[in-house]
Amino acid sequence: MSTTGPRALRLVEAGIDALGRLTLLLTLAMIGLVATNVLLRYAFSLGSVWSQELEWHLLAAIILLGMSHALQRGENVRVDLFYAGFGPRLKFAVDLISHGLLLLIALLFVKLSWAYVLQSYAIGETSADPGGIPMRWAVKGLIPLGYSLLALQTLAAMARTVLVERQRREAARA
Repeated sequence: MSTTGPRALRLVEAGIDALGRLTLLLTLAMIGLVATNVLLRYAFSLGSVWSQELEWHLLAAIILLGMSHALQRGENVRVDLFYAGFGPRLKFAVDLISHGLLLLIALLFVKLSWAYVLQSYAIGETSADPGGIPMRWAVKGLIPLGYSLLALQTLAAMARTVLVERQRREAARA
């Protein structure tokens, strides 16, 4: 996250950064839950459907809420083998095109998942297993939320890319 640029851009990046810290806490909670479940299962022959389902609910939250933070931090997957050898103008073009494609995909996921979540909410979907977590729609609701955040961060990344390119060109002229 940078401390330069328009206020709206800084606010989006700060929000995504805070969300990244939240996913860190969710990850720590999930590690503790998995360790506890393993200990209870193998040492005491105890286990619960609810706690096992909570593991994958937390994993879904970590992935869907953390992907925008990963993009912000540049921890997304790219083919750096080629990218590293590109000049600044080609890197700029590749970044804008890849961000544009990611934005389209994120918005498509939001659009396609919305009806899925609403249907789950409307029928009051719960776990199919006895003792499982109720309100299955809540974890499904993370899909459009996570992809909306990814779309927002992608727009911020596009703006940041344009801002950096403008600064690079101005510095080259000076």
